[in-house]
Amino acid sequence: MVYVDTSVLVALLLKEPRSNDVARWYAASQDDLVSAMWCVTEFASALSIKRRTGQIDEPEAQAAWQHFERLCANDLQLIPVEPVTFHRAAVLTLDAGSGLRAGDALHLAVALDARAKGMATLDEVLARNARQLKLKLSIR
Repeated sequence: MVYVDTSVLVALLLKEPRSNDVARWYAASQDDLVSAMWCVTEFASALSIKRRTGQIDEPEAQAAWQHFERLCANDLQLIPVEPVTFHRAAVLTLDAGSGLRAGDALHLAVALDARAKGMATLDEVLARNARQLKLKLSIR
């Protein structure tokens, strides 16, 4: 099982600098893919930010949202976030040296609680922390 961070989902469904790398990884992946329900809100936020900043137009945002919903229905298992997982994420963020922001710590805590063997992320801080916690990185 590989935990998929929202940064990967954005690059998969919109044109981003690492979109080609993510598309190759996704096409070759044989693992079960999971993410936290939190990624739904985070993905919607990314679309909204890109709309407000003029990076994408409304039709592109709508198409990406529809592709995201299909991905969640077919290829990505969404995991509910339990109260104890929020606490685990809080403990991860308390380590100032980790550099983790709240949302990324929540992704990492869900991945650990789900016993994922790997993490797919484009976020360098999240990747460093995942490696330290013995999660194999799926995208390099």
